[in-house]
Amino acid sequence: MEPQNSDTEILEHRLGNKVRAVLPHGPGEFVLFVLKQGWAALFGGAMLAGILLSKAIWQESWPIARYDALVIWAVGLQAAFLWFRLESWREVKVILLFHLTGTIMEVFKVHAGSWAYPEPGLLKIMGVPLFSGFMYASVGSFQARVIRIFDMRFTPYPPYWASVVLGAAIYFNFFGHHFLPDMRWVLMAATVLLFWRTRIWFTIGRAYWMPLPLAAFFSSFFLWIAENVGTRTGTWVYAGSGGVDWASLNKMGSWYLLLYVSFVTVTLVYREALGAPPSTKDPASTLPPE
Repeated sequence: MEPQNSDTEILEHRLGNKVRAVLPHGPGEFVLFVLKQGWAALFGGAMLAGILLSKAIWQESWPIARYDALVIWAVGLQAAFLWFRLESWREVKVILLFHLTGTIMEVFKVHAGSWAYPEPGLLKIMGVPLFSGFMYASVGSFQARVIRIFDMRFTPYPPYWASVVLGAAIYFNFFGHHFLPDMRWVLMAATVLLFWRTRIWFTIGRAYWMPLPLAAFFSSFFLWIAENVGTRTGTWVYAGSGGVDWASLNKMGSWYLLLYVSFVTVTLVYREALGAPPSTKDPASTLPPE
């Protein structure tokens, strides 16, 4: 899928060898799974680190607003990911598309009063700081990177047109439920019905699999935790909350659905992984020895 033998792939391979050299197979596989997940989430983790650090140190007297500094931080991260080949240009194109769709939804939700960004800043569009789109893009970045890092395959995959229709329906429900009946529970049921047979095959030392809806549920839980970094630091405030309240568990359901929108968007790049059998070739075999 991705060109082999990049500097980052060689680094991943060598780090994996070091873990396997010091740990038995079972614990080693688990540690590598956690490390690969963290490596895939590098962009999102760096964004959360920027939010936490800026909240801890920022002074109102400083010449630049915290929100604007976060925009600069996000743009710098994206440039660094390209410079160090942590993402390819074809991945970035899809991530930017998710950035755009996320920003459009942010503008609508802020205008509808669902949440707000209370701090000042110059780099805003209709009350929405531009760094917020990068928070959505970090989800796309994670999904694109985790597919490559774990050499994922999705099989059996439902008709592609059906997944696109479902993703579009989920996206428009985020807007439509302000005027029409909220269909989120119907859409959640539709994700299970459409993808209940789909297995995510992923490779660590050997191939493993997990049902796609279960993987989406686990991912939505960790995204809910990440969301609470934003609410607890007051970076964004939900309507009716005290400013630093925990995000409700309903938000986890929203992230569960949004993950399918992100997944369908990312599959524009990784169509070859859909419906394909799991890879039997060790991806490390194409890398040079240490």
